[in-house]
Amino acid sequence: MEKYDLIIIGGGAAGFSAAIKADELGVKALLIDNRRVGLGGTCVNVGCVPTKYLLNVAKIVRKQEFEGVDVRVSTDFGKLIEGKNRIVEKLRKRNYEDVLSRLNVDFLEGNARFVSNERVKVDGREIAGKSFVICTGSSPAVPPIEGIDDVGYLTNIELLSLKSLPSSLAVIGGGALAVEMAQIFSRFGSKVYVFELLPRIVGREEPELSILLQKYLEEEGIEIHTNSKVLRVWEERGSKFVRVFNGGERTFEVEEILLAAGRVPNTSDIGLENTDVKIGNRREIVVNHEMQAAMNIWAAGDVTGEPMLETVAAREGMIAANNATSEGKIKMDYRVIPHAIFTDPQLASVGLTDESAVKRGYSCRCTTLPMEYVPKAQAIKDVRGAIKMVIDDASGEVLGVHVLSPDAADVIHEGVMILRNRMTIDEIIETVHVFPTLSEAIKIAAQSFKKDVGKMSCCVE
Repeated sequence: MEKYDLIIIGGGAAGFSAAIKADELGVKALLIDNRRVGLGGTCVNVGCVPTKYLLNVAKIVRKQEFEGVDVRVSTDFGKLIEGKNRIVEKLRKRNYEDVLSRLNVDFLEGNARFVSNERVKVDGREIAGKSFVICTGSSPAVPPIEGIDDVGYLTNIELLSLKSLPSSLAVIGGGALAVEMAQIFSRFGSKVYVFELLPRIVGREEPELSILLQKYLEEEGIEIHTNSKVLRVWEERGSKFVRVFNGGERTFEVEEILLAAGRVPNTSDIGLENTDVKIGNRREIVVNHEMQAAMNIWAAGDVTGEPMLETVAAREGMIAANNATSEGKIKMDYRVIPHAIFTDPQLASVGLTDESAVKRGYSCRCTTLPMEYVPKAQAIKDVRGAIKMVIDDASGEVLGVHVLSPDAADVIHEGVMILRNRMTIDEIIETVHVFPTLSEAIKIAAQSFKKDVGKMSCCVE
């Protein structure tokens, strides 16, 4: 029987990070992946990369008013998907297939299933391991809706592979994936309906910003129905029907239905019942801060639950492989983890929200600054959005930065460094920024705690 020092199950962001660490440490390692969505996992194949490509096209499609400019744009959906596929194939080859070929790590394609804590079976072939790292990722959640298994619904995987643009699309869910896909397909020409069970879309974000984002999406023609429970779906005469309750029942007729109601860890059918690994109430593998799940088993990435972010998965994968194969242990630090929603405008966040800061016992203060106070936003004629900053009232330390604006996913990195270095609003104010930039919004927000920014000229300290 073959035996390895480390067996990594899953070839996504966490799995590759674990494999790279194993190569650095010089251990005998095996990476197993079933290529269900392609080597590299969800992000490069059916997540981050293809959606950001299409979102960028959708941003170009949006008409923006400038004096003296008359721009007309037409789109060919089939060619857009072909272009998306070429980008995905290029990055999958360069960042995953070519990288794997340069690692001193064996690769096996197939479905791995644990036989015990020390052995897995891969399509009938049994392999022993001293240690394991489980990186099997997550899959789209299928909510318990009557008729959902009988109607031809789409997940992000199928939606990104469509050959033609649907005339209408019902999006069930109101999180990041839901609103990103809604805006993409709306701008390309689909009539889009979003059905969210909660009172507002992107409910984990600051209320002021999620409410603004909903306003902007609705101004583009997307119908967003919050506090709406999808009761039943069915197919009839070539169309799909969605029955929704929101104070009363209403039926919507659409061409396609997208399920975007969250994701669930891939913990089924891998034989965890034959190990000492514990499963949480959301089907996630329970790990400690060293990513350890059992005596000789570690786990990383979406399979361990929230936050389900590629950058987090990569960090966790490295830590898991390190801790599984070396004496020097590393702990995962979740204190400063940024995330972004790549709509137009983008919504990005790092640190505590107003509500979470209060729950942790802080006496906090907040400011919400409209982007119209930022000179760069005025210069580019896009003042949509706002920045909300949460601080500890006693010390002035910044606890959270939340931005809704163009390029917010880039702007937020200043917030990351502010939180990482536990900076105060006074230290931000004392920091010279480039003028004019969108990231100046962070400095102006800090200044708004001290003075009326409406009485400031540009570049005032």
